[in-house]
Amino acid sequence: MTAQIDPARFANLAIEARDQGIQIVTLNRPSKRNALDAATIAELVEYFSLAPRAGVRAVVLAGAGDHFCAGLDLVEHHEADRSPAEFMHLCLRWHEAFNKMEYGGVPVIAALKGAVVGGGLELASAAHLRVMDQSTYFALPEGQRGLFTGGGATIRVTDLIGKARMIDMMMTGRVYQGEEAADLGLAQYIVDGSSLDRAIDLAHRAAQNLPLTNFAICSGISHMQNMSALDAAYAEAVLAGIVNTQPEARARLAAFADKSAARVRPNT
Repeated sequence: MTAQIDPARFANLAIEARDQGIQIVTLNRPSKRNALDAATIAELVEYFSLAPRAGVRAVVLAGAGDHFCAGLDLVEHHEADRSPAEFMHLCLRWHEAFNKMEYGGVPVIAALKGAVVGGGLELASAAHLRVMDQSTYFALPEGQRGLFTGGGATIRVTDLIGKARMIDMMMTGRVYQGEEAADLGLAQYIVDGSSLDRAIDLAHRAAQNLPLTNFAICSGISHMQNMSALDAAYAEAVLAGIVNTQPEARARLAAFADKSAARVRPNT
């Protein structure tokens, strides 16, 4: 690993290192409900470019204050009065940030609360795991604001909830929350207490895996979803050949063989 992450370089992200190589990355614009301006997107690109090369084993992505993220900073967008080309390139920058999250190979667990709206939902959907609390609500209000999603919602959110529900959210401003949102797949976990605490617990669990195994899980599956079934089967076989023969796995396989490793048990 050659990269280093200096928290002082980031103005809109608060970065806290924990044990086991876990880092908590907090969107730190609470007065704006953590809306994403161009500067914050640039910091997300920088952070998630560095994380895979800096020994980060898992990332918890959170929001300061009462909300995870209210989406595109509409005030900045209005004041910037961007041309079509300028906004297109801004959208491509969003895609760069979110692709680095999804395909970077480091587990990203989003701790959701309050608003997960518009671009905030695009950001959350690029995480590998999402934990919501009872205050969390999801919406794509672009249709009511004369806008269209530009940060990947048509790809990732549609993958989560399906085309018909995606169109409904955008066209009517429908809001999902509570168990209904979790059942649709907008989050994999819903908690009565702190989503951050549960996300940190999941990060610790993920960080116990071998890094190469996590890389395959967090990068390979997304790539395979973009392939034909035949190509995906080939890619899966190649990944399995590499991952399943890694030297670091031998001790874990030996523990399974001699029955000293924990066995999978049903929840009680």
